[in-house]
Order: sequence, then structure tokens, then C-alpha cells
Amino acid sequence: MEPASQPVHSQKGPFLRTVSAGERFIGFYVVHRKRLEPFRDPSRGHYLTLVLGDRSGQRLARVWEDAEALAAEIDVGDVVKIQGEMETYRDRLQVRVLRIRKAAEGEFDWRDMLPASPHDPEAMLESVLAAAEAIENPHLHVLVMRFYGDEALLEALRWVPAGRKVHHAYLSGLLEHLTEMLALADRVLEIYPQIDADLLRAGILLHDIGKVRELHWGLNVDYTDEGRLLGHIVLGDEMVAAAIESLPEFPPALALRLRHMLLAHHNRYEWGSPRRPQTLEAIALAKIDDLSAQVNRFWLLLQQREAGETWTPYDRLLERRLYAGESDLSVEEESQQR
Repeated sequence: MEPASQPVHSQKGPFLRTVSAGERFIGFYVVHRKRLEPFRDPSRGHYLTLVLGDRSGQRLARVWEDAEALAAEIDVGDVVKIQGEMETYRDRLQVRVLRIRKAAEGEFDWRDMLPASPHDPEAMLESVLAAAEAIENPHLHVLVMRFYGDEALLEALRWVPAGRKVHHAYLSGLLEHLTEMLALADRVLEIYPQIDADLLRAGILLHDIGKVRELHWGLNVDYTDEGRLLGHIVLGDEMVAAAIESLPEFPPALALRLRHMLLAHHNRYEWGSPRRPQTLEAIALAKIDDLSAQVNRFWLLLQQREAGETWTPYDRLLERRLYAGESDLSVEEESQQR
């Protein structure tokens, strides 16, 4: 995922991390934090400190005039249009805000404001819906379409991340994860035709369905109460079991195999799975899921390293640093010179 390439919305303005000291600019940014602070001279009242951000990152910003009135108008989470100048204070870049107002609906796109998949969510959703429609087993087809024919769920699926921090942890991340898994499944099924293709694809489409209830997303990705207390595996199994219960002709043996896949897709007890995979389709699902997640996780860590560094900082969860390599650096340097 590229942190800042071309904006989605034509009026976005420059990404914050591309603005240099001394440069004046106009653009749209989201307010992450705000605080009124007193001047050293009490007679001058207060100034307003903001943390502004877009998908490239964040910058500290100061509003020196009319701070009290603006603080009453602008809230954390608002998108604002600013005219500003990038300046250096104590060797750190910050924005001196010259003009600021709340953005109107239609003036911005959230994919410019927050980390988001680089892929078009509508194109990904179309691909995922095509996979759902293509399931031939009539029982699995009806079950999967109970979810993928639900407009409210599809609206959530357009934006929900696949995780809070570890992988695909950005807007439309779950759609990207599903798209990758379906593409990987095509190759796996070519190599292993003994795997039930409809069952594997149904498992992919349903394995993370509980994440629409596990997570809430906005300025930050975090867990809902039921997400913290139950988790997406339990929530997903609950949702699928309820849907199966409403389909009286759904074969019990097929329900058992599908629910086992969902409960076992994290592969290991210590990773949150109540069961380990015990069928062909369950182990295929678990490995495809892990490949998509881990490649994305490695890639994001490599993108976040400091410019010019061949190694990432130590990652506590992975218990290692990752190596980018000299060839990767040369490609980055070449692209920055263009």
C-alpha cells in the first residue's frame, strides 16, 4: 500500500508529508486532536493546537488568531479545508494555519484522509460478489448470498479493515484480503483438485464476516465491546449458524464442515482458533488466509521504515527485523527522483 500517491478527490491538495518548510498550500485534512492553549501573555488569550492528518501521516498545526471561536466550530474527526504554511519549530515541521473552515460534504474522500487500500473498493466488491454468485452448490450459494445480498452488510464491507494493527489494517482492508484469498484459492484448486472448490470459496467469503461486528473504524481502528469479549471467529460462527438455522434444507453434514472451517481458520489455539484444521478445506483456508495476511504485514512494515534504511525497526510481535535489500532501495530512490 502506497502511503501517498495520487489523491482520490481532485480538490484534496498536497499530502502533508510532501509539503516542505516554507511552502504555502491549500488542502483538506482531518482533525485528529485539538487543544486550546494560553499564550504566555494572558492578555493575548489562547491559541489553538491541532494535529492534522491525511493518509500520508500527521503534522502539528497552530492557529494563532480567533482560536476560541474556531475551537467551538471544529471537532476531532472533522475534515477541514486550510490555507497554511509549513514552518520549522525546534527542528520539527509544523503548519501555521492562515485560514481554516469545516469541509462540506462532497469536497473530500475519506480514502485521502485515512490509510486505505490502494485498490478501488467498488472493483474489489464486484470481484467478491462474482465469486459469491459463482458458487454452484445450491445450499452454499443460498447461504453465502444471505450475507452478500444484504445491502447493509455490503456497505460495511466496502470500508471495514481486516484488522486493528496486524494486517490490512486500513479502509477496505477486508475487501482487499478477500480478493487476495480468492485469487490464491484459484491456484490452490488447480494444484489440488481434490479440494471442494465451492466449500473453500464459501469458507473464504464467510471466514471473516464477524469483523463487521468486531471492529469499528474512523480516525482509528478499534474493537467494539462484542469484538473484545467474543472476537470475530465466535461472532462469525454465530452469524453463519443463525443463517443456516433459517435454511431448513441445509444439510447438517455440510454445515458441520463449513463451521469447522470458520472456527479453525486461525490454525492454532494460541492464535484464537477454538479448533485446529481437521479437513482438507479447513487447512487450505487457514494457509491461504495466513499467506495473504503475512505478506501484507511484511509489506506494510517495509513501507514504514525510515528513508534510506535497509532494515525495519524490531517488530515485537514478529520478534525480528525485516530486510528490504539494496535493490528495493534503488527502486525507491529512482521513483523519488522522477
